[in-house]
Amino acid sequence: MKIEKLTENKIRIILKQDDFKDKTIDLHTIMAKTAESQGLFLKILDKAKKEVGFDTDGCRILVEAFSTSDDIYVFTVTKYEIDTNNSQDYIPKPKKLKVSRKHITLNNDLAIYEFSSFDDFCDFSKLLGNSKKIIFKNLIGSSSLYCFNNSYYLVLSNINTNNPSIKLFTRLISEFARATLHSLVFEGKLKEYGKCIMKKNAIKTGIKYFSNS
Repeated sequence: MKIEKLTENKIRIILKQDDFKDKTIDLHTIMAKTAESQGLFLKILDKAKKEVGFDTDGCRILVEAFSTSDDIYVFTVTKYEIDTNNSQDYIPKPKKLKVSRKHITLNNDLAIYEFSSFDDFCDFSKLLGNSKKIIFKNLIGSSSLYCFNNSYYLVLSNINTNNPSIKLFTRLISEFARATLHSLVFEGKLKEYGKCIMKKNAIKTGIKYFSNS
């Protein structure tokens, strides 16, 4: 199990099948609305509190989850503090887990995603490399990585939205980066003012150097 603190209100939890003593547990089991599954996840949150100081007491929680292969599960947990100033008789309620899955639609011609750090791009590349479900052939025509204003931007072009792996790819990238608006205009700014870190084959290069790190 790996727990990463992304912000004060958000963490990422990466689990492998080997982390569970009960080998029958999978992503669907964890996210099922049962007392057992909720209890299991609350134990994980207690571990996050001890390891990275992520305290969810008195907070509402949003859990976004997906699997990258048969035995790797990624959870992004966001906490929302409850305003207790409006009631003098406020009584803390048990944590409520709300689950959703992210979906981002890629444009066929061009899409740009912003990573807050190079480490995030490395982690994204690692998950891609370890995934057994993504068909990389004819998925992305070209991919370049730029550094601009202390952020890292992955520029994707000639995207094959008919590739059967495109939905999984978008779910993966949405956990590590956010899509930027006005891609064509912003691409010109990156080329003029940004520093090109990886040209044309950024995804392939990232997988090559970081998937086994």
